[in-house]
Amino acid sequence: MEKFQVTVGGYKKLKAELENLKNVERPKIIAQIAAARELGDLKENADYHSSKDKQGFIEAQIADLEDKYSRAEIVDISKLSGSKIRFGATVALENCDNGKKVSYKIVSEYEANIDEGFISNTSPVSRALIGKEAGNEAEISTPGGIVSYEILDVKFI
Repeated sequence: MEKFQVTVGGYKKLKAELENLKNVERPKIIAQIAAARELGDLKENADYHSSKDKQGFIEAQIADLEDKYSRAEIVDISKLSGSKIRFGATVALENCDNGKKVSYKIVSEYEANIDEGFISNTSPVSRALIGKEAGNEAEISTPGGIVSYEILDVKFI
């Protein structure tokens, strides 16, 4: 299996989500299944079947998170430096056409959240930026066409 990079915060979030599923959600669904069993005939017991479906979903989530957890390569961004854009960089950009400024932090797919300014290191935007420096221009393919951005700043915070 291939390793993937994740920030310290992303790794902690992954661990917390896994622990919640194992220690809170799993026992809760087991209790729901036991309570549904006590209602009698399992063939026509909607609560039982619904709980069993939910249990399968939770177990699949646990397996997926355990896989990610075992393959995660933690990157402490506070120890990174340099002028080139790479995983963990916070990048300030300016749209060359309209002057609109945006800032993105390049993180793992697991941590990506555009509303918080976190973009995946596998996204088209990140792929267009990685390896470039402040002062460079990057052409990013968007659904509306190619957009040019000037890279204003690169930080590791």
